[in-house]
Amino acid sequence: QLHLVESGGGTVQAGGSLRLSCAASGFPLRLYSIAWFRQAPGKEREEISCISNTATYYADSVKGRFTISRDNDESMAWLQMNSLKPEDTAVYYCAADGVVAGRACAIEYDYWGQGTQVTVSS
Repeated sequence: QLHLVESGGGTVQAGGSLRLSCAASGFPLRLYSIAWFRQAPGKEREEISCISNTATYYADSVKGRFTISRDNDESMAWLQMNSLKPEDTAVYYCAADGVVAGRACAIEYDYWGQGTQVTVSS
């Protein structure tokens, strides 16, 4: 079973940056698409970015500010978040599931990390 652990959350002022990490173990990461989701209090969970071995996806809410990356040999994925806004405040989760040909994102996700809190102050 794939096991995911996020780290790198914290509190930052608006305009600042954070880099979230997702460490994977249990199976070769190259078999999986990785996604980052976030959920703010009172809001639905939002898929903000995902990455396969050949493609990436960004939601409009983060496009141009966030960058997703991965290193299969290190079994790691990252989300670099720049120009952070107060509305980016949420719990951020990494998730994984099998690669779907031609897609950056999986159809659904069976493997989830525990989440890491990101708070952006104005």
